[in-house]
Amino acid sequence: MDKSEAPDLEAGRLLFARPCRFVKGVVAVSGLPPELGTEVAFAGRSIVGKSSLINALVGQKGLARASNTPGRTQEINFFDLDGILALVDLPGYGFASAPKDKVEAWTRLIKSYLKGRSVLRRAVLLIDARHGIKDTDREIMKMLDTAAVVYQGVLTKADKVSASHLAAVTEAVMAELKKRPASHPVLHVTSSETGQGMPELRAELAQLAEFDKGAMS
Repeated sequence: MDKSEAPDLEAGRLLFARPCRFVKGVVAVSGLPPELGTEVAFAGRSIVGKSSLINALVGQKGLARASNTPGRTQEINFFDLDGILALVDLPGYGFASAPKDKVEAWTRLIKSYLKGRSVLRRAVLLIDARHGIKDTDREIMKMLDTAAVVYQGVLTKADKVSASHLAAVTEAVMAELKKRPASHPVLHVTSSETGQGMPELRAELAQLAEFDKGAMS
């Protein structure tokens, strides 16, 4: 990437220092909030760290509620970053304990959201650095490919693995993502515990939102 095209770390810092609030949780398409600006959706297996990542990005520990129980998050949760960017937390997938009818209902809801949301600029696909891409991840990747929603990978929990393991997983994930039609070829390696990768991810999301640090800082 040319330096002139590289995401601006300071713009990312300024954007994510702005107030962020929970808007609503949605269980049906009819409950989706109005399309008011740029949206970025966060998708990933249950317990991959979506809530922790969102909290780390905005610097608010309790904004997105994390759960240690797979399948507990049954809604699409919307967060408003000062009217500039909406962060959308999709229900986790890949859990075995949730009833089949619940899983089917969430899947229909997610598909409808992905296909019908014109302000959705990108999906962030969270992948556990300890395990790499699993078949359940490939299912959501296929769903995103079909919906023609651009998505990019974000490795989570990078602090939980060795440097050599992280390097191998990063290479394997990038190789697979490059084969997908709707995948954006940038992989962020992150840790919500240490803050690793957060400035770079904030900067890229600020770029998507076309955030002007000069005009709005």
